Amino acid sequence: MSEKLKKILKIPLILLCFTVPIAGWICYGDGGMIRLCRTGVERRECFDRIRKLVAENQVLIEEVHRFRTDMTYVESVARNELSLIRKNEVIYRFRKGSAGD
Repeated sequence: MSEKLKKILKIPLILLCFTVPIAGWICYGDGGMIRLCRTGVERRECFDRIRKLVAENQVLIEEVHRFRTDMTYVESVARNELSLIRKNEVIYRFRKGSAGD
């Protein structure tokens, strides 16, 4: 090769030797870009989970408030979920699908 061509190729080769390790360190180092992207995704997932938990917590707070203040709600929950009945009350149970048999 000619001396002129060697000089021309020498500068990009030197720049490449410095640029590649620096770029690798920026991308894959301890606090690199890949870790930064992963951390951003985890952060968004955490915020979404927090929003869901806040909404669920609000529903539960409202339900506790209803249990403390609304006796008809307490009675309906007791009847539906605990199968409780009032005194002198009779419950009739019918089989499904046997109406015309």
